[in-house]
Amino acid sequence: MARRLRHNRSQWSHSRPSCSFPSHSRSTSMSIQTVGIIGAGTMGNGIAQACAVSGVKVVMVDISQAAVDKGLATVSGSLDRLIKKDKLTAEQKKAALALIQGSTNYDDLKGAQLVIEAATENYELKLKILKQVDAILQPEVIVASNTSSISITQLAAATSRADRFIGMHFFNPVPMMALVEIIRGYLTSDATHDAVKALAEKLGKSPITVKNAPGFVVNRILVPMINEAFFVLSEGIATPEDIDAGMKLGCNQPIGPLALADMIGLDVCLAVMEVYLKEFGDSKYRPCPLLREMVAAGQLGRKTGRGVYTY
Repeated sequence: MARRLRHNRSQWSHSRPSCSFPSHSRSTSMSIQTVGIIGAGTMGNGIAQACAVSGVKVVMVDISQAAVDKGLATVSGSLDRLIKKDKLTAEQKKAALALIQGSTNYDDLKGAQLVIEAATENYELKLKILKQVDAILQPEVIVASNTSSISITQLAAATSRADRFIGMHFFNPVPMMALVEIIRGYLTSDATHDAVKALAEKLGKSPITVKNAPGFVVNRILVPMINEAFFVLSEGIATPEDIDAGMKLGCNQPIGPLALADMIGLDVCLAVMEVYLKEFGDSKYRPCPLLREMVAAGQLGRKTGRGVYTY
């Protein structure tokens, strides 16, 4: 789940109306042996771990050494937990960490065949990063954005490699979640798509291919469901505990929608619904007034200690 960003309607206006995609002449035949990752935060270090455990070299870049060190420490701690669960050996942890290079210099990304931007979900920030990295990478390098909601076509247009630009939406926690949404922009080539899909599969993920559209697939379905759970709560139909239990027991979901909203952040859920309402112009995406009230009150979920539930 992504954090809030600013949109404008035009960013989606060039999506193809059918399921066919253009094919382009530049070949993407190289094997992806090294992946560059921009951002050492939750998503960035999670992607780094998934790559390293699968034997893929990683260069993880952030703006400060402190951020890089924190990201590396997070990976190390995550691997320790896998060792305690007998899912990894100490030798495998050592080998994985040896494959991750931390850096604060974009020039260290030059040896990568794929660079994944995993910065905070903010359009202006991502645009700035992508323009900087596009200028130093060789033309054949693929660039991907780990975004859950920003138009891939619009981001690609800011680079010189629209055919070699793609979306890779990993899910949190990256090492545990099997899904990766691979989002094709208007000009993404078949070769680029195939190379990125092959990498995702090498990481043990189960990728799905998605057209460029607001919310892509998972969030397009998930967040309106969470919003509807708030309507059910606000109408007094059931308690939060019973709403969540009903969805867990009746729909085999591992976590109820209200508890999930607290985990994601109520402000994030509200922001996504507002984007959908703006982009689609359909009243079915109207945010629940109770959700708005709770956000206004600062009850955002786990990160504030109180949301639908108290932590």
